[in-house]
Amino acid sequence: MSTATRSTTTDDLLRRLDEATRIRDDETIVQDVKRVLKSALNAGEISLGAEWLVPAQGTYARRLLHRDPQGRFSVLVMVWDRGQGTMLHDHGGTWCVECVYRGTIEVTSYSICGGDPAQGLVHFTPEQTVVAGVGEAGALIPPFEYHILKNAGAEPAVTLHVYGGELTACHVYEPVEGGWRRRYKELAYTA
Repeated sequence: MSTATRSTTTDDLLRRLDEATRIRDDETIVQDVKRVLKSALNAGEISLGAEWLVPAQGTYARRLLHRDPQGRFSVLVMVWDRGQGTMLHDHGGTWCVECVYRGTIEVTSYSICGGDPAQGLVHFTPEQTVVAGVGEAGALIPPFEYHILKNAGAEPAVTLHVYGGELTACHVYEPVEGGWRRRYKELAYTA
């Protein structure tokens, strides 16, 4: 875990997330985690210190807030400076709930419509683009796990991400002639 401090309200949030992730049905878990995040954020119960909210140079910041000792979930704080975003990516087969803490985030979801991921070339269809503001949350459950996230505003944005485990790698997809080329990517935390 980061050396940054957590507040008692954050500790209460983690206790509630622990309760929400005890069931092993992904659909139920993501709905419960979404409810917990939205409720806590809209009630002003989540308070992150300034050290969590600092943008990183060149890429979005990815900071580990909590790793469940049993490996059931992890909580990350991501900070998106103006113009920062992700490549098209998957979630390594892991469910995820994402909630906007500050600013606005644009999320574009994709579905695979052809190609062969094992061969590395995939065809995608954009499904939906949503601009989410503070207190709004979305969820991904594999196999529906492909999207692009980016800051939709002029100021830094901050999101909370709860994953069904610890997401240390994923696949990113780069546009090439004839589709999207799949590439393995290890993920790191920002100091």
